[in-house]
Amino acid sequence: MMFILAALGSYFLGALTVILDKFLLGSKRIASAPVYSFYIAVFGLFTLFFIIFTGFSVPSGWQIFLSLLGGALFSYGILALYFAIRKSEASRVAPIVGAIIPVATYFFSLAFSIEKLVLIQIIGVVLLIFGGLLISFDLPLKINKKKFFAGFYASLLAGFLLALSYFIFKFVYNEQSFFNGFIWTRIGGFLAVIGFFLVPSWRKDILRSFKNFKKPEKQGYQTGGLFVTNKILGGTSSILLNAAIAMGSVTLVNSLVSSQYVFVLALAYFAHKKFPFVFEEKLYFWDWAQKIGAIILIGIGIVFIFAK
Repeated sequence: MMFILAALGSYFLGALTVILDKFLLGSKRIASAPVYSFYIAVFGLFTLFFIIFTGFSVPSGWQIFLSLLGGALFSYGILALYFAIRKSEASRVAPIVGAIIPVATYFFSLAFSIEKLVLIQIIGVVLLIFGGLLISFDLPLKINKKKFFAGFYASLLAGFLLALSYFIFKFVYNEQSFFNGFIWTRIGGFLAVIGFFLVPSWRKDILRSFKNFKKPEKQGYQTGGLFVTNKILGGTSSILLNAAIAMGSVTLVNSLVSSQYVFVLALAYFAHKKFPFVFEEKLYFWDWAQKIGAIILIGIGIVFIFAK
């Protein structure tokens, strides 16, 4: 069960990164989601330092293709996630992404006959998904109210792309050592963001960010420090998550992502108190009632997926 502890540790650190992501994007300390995604992919190249300690090998052509494809899909999933985070509340985006990931991963696994869950585990996955959806809508619902929050569709796309990338990672780690596969997927993630330069507005933002490095102001140093700290947390989270996927069931690991938005909800509450104009969390009676109810469902779902 070590993969479960690794997954939960990953999701707690992931919750911290979501809060910091929202702060950096919501406060406009970083120009745009594409700029943020670009530097994250660049930061991911630091995994090449693992070569010093773990060595490096060139796998088969098929494995190279899968590794690069998985890394690219991961980068595009992160891009969609940051678009959603910038538009909406962190405690609403995270649950939707967390709900889509296990659903998509489960159907991918079924399609390839890779995994089969027992009934009680399937019920647990359903409860996790329902809890994630419940936490994402405003109650009570109004007839003239928009059905979905801003960033909803970006959240759906992020969940699908991330699920597909994790599913591909499983094939990679089945054939390669963990660190060798991890390095190849980070290379794929970096190659993918090079395509951002094909979009004029994104290219302009990225090139402008290069100029800011030459003459950084005090806030620039602070932003850089927050970014590096956040990416260290995110990198540790990613390593733990990939290790959990390599050790155990990809469907169960991804189902545990629901625990992350429990952490996000708690952290967002304190962040909202400190920076209300950045986080803009809605914390009235109905918000707490539905979110606490969703957390209970999530808790039951986590218990069920442990059952055999």
